[in-house]
Amino acid sequence: MELFELKNKSVLITGSSRGIGKSIAWQCAKAGAKVIISSRKYDVCEATAKEINDDIGGDVAFPIACNISDKDQLANLVIQSKELIGQIDVLVCNAASNPHMGSSLEISEEAFDKIINNNIKSNHLLCNLVLPEMIERKDGVIIIISSIGGFRGNSIIGTYAMTKAADMALARNLAVEFGQHNIRANTIAPGLIKTDMAKALWENPDILKSVTATNPMRRIGEPDEIGGIAVMLASKAGSYINGQTIVADGGSTISG
Repeated sequence: MELFELKNKSVLITGSSRGIGKSIAWQCAKAGAKVIISSRKYDVCEATAKEINDDIGGDVAFPIACNISDKDQLANLVIQSKELIGQIDVLVCNAASNPHMGSSLEISEEAFDKIINNNIKSNHLLCNLVLPEMIERKDGVIIIISSIGGFRGNSIIGTYAMTKAADMALARNLAVEFGQHNIRANTIAPGLIKTDMAKALWENPDILKSVTATNPMRRIGEPDEIGGIAVMLASKAGSYINGQTIVADGGSTISG
């Protein structure tokens, strides 16, 4: 499994105290990496880091609190990460917000701005904070967690879907500009995954029935089914994948 090893690699994952981010952190740690666990609340980051460290049997996960909507906190996240794990070999932009479900006619300006800022601007800022040293080393990986919502229109979470399409474009732009420095940028586009963030969708019987009825696998996904893809993209196994979006949705986007 040498192709999938992350030994001596350091990985920063935003929104990693639970859900998809937690799975990515855990799977990267199992592959040999040191990982930063980050979300808004330090206590939950600390609890997740302890779970991972207890499982691995060593100090490989380190908690840092960060609100991605705050530019200064993003800068501090990068500074603290480097103090704890030496350098950032892999950046995973997973944290995102979706405070509005419903018609685009009803979304407030405040909610709209929050979704745009947290799902696009924060990723842009964070990438710019780690890119200079990646360029200097001529090595680096950026993974942005997008969504299949970025491929199609949506009448319920339209603004969120817009930002996920933008994240795909961000990764493509990074790949084109910085690929010459051996930096790879890709996105993962999950379908409906059983996470706390998506709970309003999968706990709704009508939405769940609609999603699973058209999914060839007749189920929704689990966080670890995304975590494994992140390990692949971060490792030698993904060393020639650049500017792409890896879809993990059980076949939803190809079945209607």
